[in-house]
Parts: sequence; structure tokens; C-alpha cells
Amino acid sequence: MRRRVTVVLATILLSSSLIPTTLSSAAVADPVASVDPLIGSAGDGNTYPGATAPFGMLAWSPTSTRGDQTSTGAANGYQYNTTRLRGFSLTHVNGAGCNPGAAGDVPIMPYAGDVTSSPTADTKDAVYASDFRHADEQATPGRYRLGLANGVTTDFAASERTAIGRLAFPVDKPANLLFRTSNSLNGSEDAETHIDPARRQVTGSVLTGAFCGRRANGGVNNRKSYYRLHFTAQFDQPFTGNGTWRDGTLQPGGRDQSGGEGYATGKDRAGRGSGGWVGFAPGSQVTMRIAISYVSLDGAERNLRAEQPPRSTVDSIAGGTRRAWNSELNRVRIGGGTPDQRTVFYTALYHSLQQPNLVSDVDGQYLGMDRVPHRLERGQDAQYSNFSGWDQYRAQIQLLALVKPRVAGNFAQSLFNYAKQNDGVWDRWVHVNGATHVMTGDPSAATLATFYAMGVRNFDYRGAFDSLYAQATVPRPEGLPDAGCPGQCVGQRPNLAQYLQSHYAANDGCHCWGGGAETLEDSIADYALGQWAAQLGRTKEAAELNARGGYWRNVFNPATGYMQARNLDGSWVTPFDPASDRGFAQGSAAAYTWLVPQDVSGLAEAMGGKETAAKRLDGFFHDAAGNWQLRGGGPLKYDPTNEPDIHAPWLYNELGRPWQTQETVRQIVDTVYTTGPSGLPGNDDLGTMSAWYVFSALGLYPRTPGSGEMLLSSPLFPRAVVRSDSGAVLSINGHGSGKYVQSVWRNGFPQRDWKVPASLTRYGGQLDFVLTGVAPNGAAGNV
Repeated sequence: MRRRVTVVLATILLSSSLIPTTLSSAAVADPVASVDPLIGSAGDGNTYPGATAPFGMLAWSPTSTRGDQTSTGAANGYQYNTTRLRGFSLTHVNGAGCNPGAAGDVPIMPYAGDVTSSPTADTKDAVYASDFRHADEQATPGRYRLGLANGVTTDFAASERTAIGRLAFPVDKPANLLFRTSNSLNGSEDAETHIDPARRQVTGSVLTGAFCGRRANGGVNNRKSYYRLHFTAQFDQPFTGNGTWRDGTLQPGGRDQSGGEGYATGKDRAGRGSGGWVGFAPGSQVTMRIAISYVSLDGAERNLRAEQPPRSTVDSIAGGTRRAWNSELNRVRIGGGTPDQRTVFYTALYHSLQQPNLVSDVDGQYLGMDRVPHRLERGQDAQYSNFSGWDQYRAQIQLLALVKPRVAGNFAQSLFNYAKQNDGVWDRWVHVNGATHVMTGDPSAATLATFYAMGVRNFDYRGAFDSLYAQATVPRPEGLPDAGCPGQCVGQRPNLAQYLQSHYAANDGCHCWGGGAETLEDSIADYALGQWAAQLGRTKEAAELNARGGYWRNVFNPATGYMQARNLDGSWVTPFDPASDRGFAQGSAAAYTWLVPQDVSGLAEAMGGKETAAKRLDGFFHDAAGNWQLRGGGPLKYDPTNEPDIHAPWLYNELGRPWQTQETVRQIVDTVYTTGPSGLPGNDDLGTMSAWYVFSALGLYPRTPGSGEMLLSSPLFPRAVVRSDSGAVLSINGHGSGKYVQSVWRNGFPQRDWKVPASLTRYGGQLDFVLTGVAPNGAAGNV
């Protein structure tokens, strides 16, 4: 009888105007028009504004300069407040935190003047560079236009592996185009440039890598090459001149040159490197078609033929990529909200779907982690890379699995391919085909376990599980040296034998960035692997790994009430200061204390109960007077730019105070994420911060790695429809106004909990939130 009454009530509600079942015509029809690629390009967002396709290999975007040819104005080559550039580069990584970050390969500089000296000798970028104004800059998804102060105007569009551009030179000045082939953001070991005037073609390659190679803490360990990028550039206008250079020597008329820069900085690298230039008649309108490959020059040329038909134009390529972006962005259709809210939302979704990045050619070849070419596995559509694991496993990979499960499966297979080519070792931060070892923990385990929990199946999940289980249980010699530590420790499960014996990472013997952080991260990874094992029917491994998911308790000190690193002899690392990062990685003990998403109830119990934990969490977000402290509050406060913190607003749900999750998340959404170049709170970290916003605006957030469950908050928009490429459709409706949830209905029935099962996001369904502007004194409605 009770079920019948519930069904009748739900039917009445769903048939009324209170809870619509379909998205209204107010939905955004052209989401690309709401995207501003310049968001995050100022401050520490480290985004880039240039042209790129969804998950694209190539990204045409400026490389800025502050007067040092061996550095840039920002980690990713572009800083909004630096209005001088030395070229437009072919590759970029969204929001990386190292400075410089990664890639920025082959800057190409339109120069309105005679080339009378080696551009590499121009170490201060005083001659072969140009100022620009933002008034002359237009950035839209897939297209980038900029007018330079030297009189050249540029207009470029990108496809997945290629770009096409129109360069308009002034009529009263010489017209030259410089290929700074060796000048990748981090430098290069070698480069080569070849000019063929008869074919109107420039080709070449750069041998580079060294992501984070300039770090003081461990970077020297990563000053190595791991990929060679090949390019081909073809022109519709004849060359009127050409030449090459190496270091300080100019060779007018030269056609072939080679030489790298090394991976140093400042005077230790200045004046080194090679490249070439081609000239055109003054006033020329030049079309350049360019493609890249990580395998070979032939691969780059095949990519160009496949993606740019002979009659392609900037408009036609830009139009195709715009349609591709609209197709991806329309997977999350929102209705309502203000224009600024829609801009922030769709720009965040745009940044979230820039990665992983395609690294395989049109013929299926890619460069493996063993530095030799490979072909895609059976059933694999593409090889992807650029895995910022420590960042992405918390939000970005869940969003990928939600809207693009096919890409997620290809990405999982790609990471497994690399591991097989790397003697079974899964790396934390894979760039192109290089293992960079950046950060801490075992994010590959958390990532693939989450993919599986969210229904991703198009990868060798049994083989991948076995490989990750071996990494978590079999000590390796790479886990014993301190090479790269801290920051880029080579061991992916450092000193695993000690960890398995002590049940924590000893700060004085773990060969890791910090014993406290390593223990917490590995506990999350092991819990996620345990959930995966259970789903695979591997009961023995599930029990073992789930027990290891509780090892976080061994670094929680009841005497201080904080997570605290321990020594090998079991003693606590002292002196202890919760504001210190001693024993932790890029965060304080106070911040890491909340990093137990897999066992929030257990953490609360350790703190003295849920009420005590909730009051402590209040102090994480507020000062003593109750004012919000959401940015710049110091190491004892919440930091929305720091990955160990970003799940903390959602913890109130499990502490019995869901309305405080709703209140805190909405405060961050409304005040921390904004329009304009400074609109991101910090490094986007390959879409992690942007994905946090997308989920939060929808009123959902991943509960814990290894699970497909979603936590609930209040949706920002009255209507949203999420369409997965698997065919699943999730409708989210907000009724009424306000940031508090009075009640939630799931598929027409009352939702009695603060989380929803994985089935909702895997197979679709409908969530209806009844909202209010009044904070409840107790549990919010039926939630």
C-alpha cells in the first residue's frame, strides 16, 4: 500500500508543471558561443587560448616572452598579462603547474623585417619578437586570430592533428616566417629543419621532453628526452628567400640545419639552438598547412592529407572543428542561468574535454614508452596520453567516463599499453610517451578502477587489473633509490616492502615525497583496486586491498587530531605543525587530514564523532568570526586550487549536514570561478579544476575513487541533460530557487540519501531537486 501511494504521488508531481520531464527550449543551442578560451590564462590558471580540437594532438597557441628566450611568461607558454610573443607553438598542455610546463614545440614567428642575425642569438627577444594588444585577439574553440604590432595578422584553425593558417604581411616591410625548431618550452636535445623551396615546404623535428625538468626538488632527474615531434608545413606562395641558423651563426640561403638547446635555463642555455626561415613577397597573403606526428615525417604528411582536403580553408577547418566542439559540449545541455554562468560552465566543460590528448596517427601508429613505434590494440580507436594522474583522478576522469566512456576506455587501454612497454610500471604523470614520475601515490589504480565502476568496458580490464595489482603488491628496485625525490620520485610504489610490513610509508625511509601523503594516496588507490577486484569476482584480492584501504588510520595521530607522518621506528615525525607540509606533498597536514574519501565515517569517528568533525570542517572553510575563507586563507584553511582539498566541501553530506555541502559548494561556484582571464582559482591541471566546477554546477560530485556513486548538492541551473556517448541520458531539474535542497526525487521516487548509485550515471535517469532559499535546521527535506 505504501509503495502504491508513493507511485501515485510521484505520478502527480511528474505530471504537474512543478517537475518537467524534458529540457525546455531555453537550452543553450550553440554552446561554443558561450566558451571563452581566455578564462584561466591569467594568474596561475595556466590555460592556453589557442586553436585545438576536442582531445586534439595539435594546439596552435602563442608562446610569450618577458625578455628571456629560455623561459616564458607562464607555465604553459602564455600569460594574459604578458603582451609580447616570440612565436606560435604547435603543442600545449592545459593547465600544467610546472614552469615551464610541457610541450610548446616548434614556435613559428611571423617577422616583418630582414633576417640579418641568428634569432637564437637574440636571447632577450628584443628583435625577433613582437608586441600585441588583446583588442586584436580573438579566441574561440578551434580558431585563434591575432594581429601583431609588427603589422602581421594571423588567423589559424586546428583539426585533431593539423592546423591551417592565413598570414597577412604588411606591404611596406619584408615578409619572413621563422621556424624556431629547437625552442620547445623546456629546451631540446636535438632539432632539425629542412627547407624545400621547389615544393614550398618546411619540414623538421625536435627531440625533447623534460617536463618539470627545471624543478629545484627533483627536476634534474627528469632533464631527459623522451619524444621526437615531426612536422611538415606547406605553403601556397613561393619562397623569395630562405636560410638557417645554429647558435649564433646565420646561414643565408641555407636549407638544412640541426642542433638542440639543452635543458638548462638562463645563461647556461641562452644562445643555443637551431632553426630556419622562409621569405615571401611584401604584402603576401600566405596560407600555411601544417601537421605533426610523434612517429615520423611520413606520419605527419599522412595526417595532413587525411585531415585537410586540397581545397580546405581556414573557414572550412574552423567550421568543422566548431561543429566537433558543439557536438561534445552539447553532451551537457543546460537551460536557464545568467550569460556569465553559462560562459563559466561551458568554458569549464571545454577545458575538461581538451584531454586526454591524441598521440596516434591516422594509420594507428604511435610512439611507445619504449621509444619504438607501435600500432593500436585490437578494438582500440586511438592512443591517448597526457595523464596528470594525481590531479585528474579526483574529478576529470569521472566526467570523461560520464560523457565520453568510449574515450575513457581508449585512454585506459593507452595507459595499459604504456605500462606494458615500461616493464609493467604505470607512471603517475605520462606526457606524450614519457614517464615523468611527477607527484605521489598511484593514481593509475584509482583511475582505471573508477572507469570500471562507471561502466567503462572497452579496454583489457582483466589484464590491466592484474598489472596494477602486481604494482601494488610486488616490490621493485625502482622503489628504493631517492632519484627524483621529492616531486618526481622514480618508484611508483616507493619502498613497497616497508609499506607492506609497516602499513604506512615511513617518512625517513619511504623514498617518497612525504610519508603522510604517500600513505593517504596509496590507501585511496588500494581501496579503489579492492572495489574493482570485488566487481571482477576476485574475493581474495578484494579483501586484501580493502583492508589496505584503511591504512590511513596509521598516520592519523589521535593526540594531535591530524594526519601526521611517522618514522620507520613507529614514532611520529616531530616537531609537528598542522600548517607545515613536512611529510606531505604540496599541502599541509591540516589539508591532508580530510583526504579520506573512502572512509569519511571512519575519519569522523577518529576525530571524536560526526558533530566534532563537522565543527572542525566549519573551521576549514571559515575564520573565527564565521567569514568564508575560500581563497588565500593560509595552510590551515581550504584551498580550491589544491587537489587534496577539493572534495572537502562534499564531506558534510556524510557528516549528516548535507545543507552545508549545498551552502559551501554554491559559495565556491559563485565566488571562486568567474569570467575573465583570472576566472580559474589556480592551475587547471588538465581539466581537474574545470571538471570540479562542471560537476558542482550540476549538483553532483564523485563520492570516492573506485566507485560510480555520486554525492548530491543543489544544481546551479534549472535544467540540464547529460547525454553519454553510450546512449545513457541523465536529466537534472531544479525547481524553485535557492541553494538549499528541500527534497530530491530520483526517477519519480523520493531520494532518501545524500548519494546516488552508479546506475544513474551509467544507464541514465532523472533527478528532480526542489530548492529553497532557507537553510534548514536539520536534515534537508527527504535527503
